[in-house]
Amino acid sequence: MNHHATPVATYQDYLLHLADNAVILGQRNAEWCGHGPVLEEDLALANNSLDLIGQARLLYQHVASVRKDGRSSEDQLAYFRDVPDFKNYTLLELPHSTALAPTSSGDRDYAVTIARNFLYSALMVLVWDTLKASSDAQLAAIAAKSLKETQYHLRHARDWMVRLGDGTDVSHAKMQAALDHLMPYTQEFWASSAMETAAVKTGMGADTQQLQATWNAMVDDAVTAATLKRPSSAGFVSTGKLGVHSEHLGFVLAEMQSLARAHPEAVW
Repeated sequence: MNHHATPVATYQDYLLHLADNAVILGQRNAEWCGHGPVLEEDLALANNSLDLIGQARLLYQHVASVRKDGRSSEDQLAYFRDVPDFKNYTLLELPHSTALAPTSSGDRDYAVTIARNFLYSALMVLVWDTLKASSDAQLAAIAAKSLKETQYHLRHARDWMVRLGDGTDVSHAKMQAALDHLMPYTQEFWASSAMETAAVKTGMGADTQQLQATWNAMVDDAVTAATLKRPSSAGFVSTGKLGVHSEHLGFVLAEMQSLARAHPEAVW
């Protein structure tokens, strides 16, 4: 693989962005384990989380192989980096709630989880499909595997969005509120960053701006089927992929990393 045209750190940043997206959403969705609204959904979201964490593992392993520093590993990259080091979309670290400051696990709202999974999976089906042709052969292989999983995640989330949106008055209202809450965070999908621009230039990355029209059509189609109204995405543009996060990521990482940091030399 030739990294001369792209500073190695920049390309690593792009791979970390993809990996961090997967690990943080995987962690969030795993919070439903034992708390799903029905048993089947408990299992569905656990499987979703396993897929995402599997994607993150492959990507972190790839970063470690690119670095060749003898220190980097999937565990080090997941458990021993801090909030500013993570490059995930802010959308993925938010709690399962339309409240900006939920006070307890009782505030979990399944509609928020479904809306987030739909918005993100709709993007990633397009991104992984594009990355199958990446000039980085290892990333292309990861993309091909991840695409199949993400197609299932998208179908699951879309089906539930339609079921809840076109359901009872209460489920319709919750689904609409979830979309209203989350849609502004999707602006970050299209905001350009140095790591993405550099990765696209060398044929390694996916240009999300070229995918926006297709994503919009997918969202419009699902929103219509769910008898919902597509909300405006206007407002503050979040900056998680630049390492500037909401207050929520620190809590996610504290829970995710505490065991590894308490026993840094542990071998399983």
